[in-house]
Amino acid sequence: MEIINQNILDVTMLEPRQKHPTIFDRFDQLNDGETLTIHNDHDPKPLYYQLLGERGNIFKWEYTEQGPRWWKVNIIKRSSEENGETIGEIAAKDLRKAEVFKKNGLDFCCGGKKTVKEACLEKGLDIVKIEQELQQANEAPVSASLPYNEWEPGFLADYIVNVHHAYTRKNLPEIRGYALKVLRVHGKEHPELAEIQRQVEVIYEEMMAHMTKEEKVLFPYIKDLAAARNQSQLHQAAHFGTVKNPINMMEMEHELVGGAMHKIRTLSGGFAIPEDACASYSLLYKMLAAFETDLYTHIHLENNILFPKAVEREKQITDNGSSCKY
Repeated sequence: MEIINQNILDVTMLEPRQKHPTIFDRFDQLNDGETLTIHNDHDPKPLYYQLLGERGNIFKWEYTEQGPRWWKVNIIKRSSEENGETIGEIAAKDLRKAEVFKKNGLDFCCGGKKTVKEACLEKGLDIVKIEQELQQANEAPVSASLPYNEWEPGFLADYIVNVHHAYTRKNLPEIRGYALKVLRVHGKEHPELAEIQRQVEVIYEEMMAHMTKEEKVLFPYIKDLAAARNQSQLHQAAHFGTVKNPINMMEMEHELVGGAMHKIRTLSGGFAIPEDACASYSLLYKMLAAFETDLYTHIHLENNILFPKAVEREKQITDNGSSCKY
């Protein structure tokens, strides 16, 4: 029987000592985008971890059959453009995959600069399972979500201010008030409320100052970058040197707020309303859950879409003064 045919490898026909070296050799011969399909009589998952460890995150692993008699896997060599793609970049391109990250507790907003491998290792998640879910997401219908990634930076900055900044300014003071009220009434029975209220204060103080800095300094400069054809057309001097400097600061503040929100989720048991909760207690947790959803979308739009566009736009103006289409 021919063992190798059209990049199909029947591993059961190989001696045990030949299996992994043969697979590695066949994989190394693949060009970008090509596939090696392996057939085996048991789950070859250990091979996945060995390949990942020795070759890095340069392949996709897709089961086409999973027992009980045969396991068949497509091993696809990633193109050079795909290598090292972060979960933030993946989420920005396809919100269906963002839902996979969200369901599995993978932070594609504040922690969006990690690869899928790095994020899974950090969380102790099965990377094969996550990649299967990401592959399955390709088959899901595309939702009618807004095409954020197609918007030019100035328009996206205005959208963030008018939608997410407005939402935060309206709801965060109310959440702050309810957090203090519920602590005073239920604090003895629910001591976790003291820390929840403290974290709400952290978020309030941080976000109010953060949004002002974005609206008065960073976003106007990003809009200026978007409109300018070359450096001479920039209406305001970048006193901060490069747009990367305020962006780094904004991302650090996102990290702080995201961490506080994570603590609140943990302390509240995922916003689980206690049996003895009054109306205000229930409303507080519902408002916190809604705020978390808006916050993560808000941070995602900035960290993963707006800020990379601004950095690239500034680089192009600095390098050659040419315009950029988004």
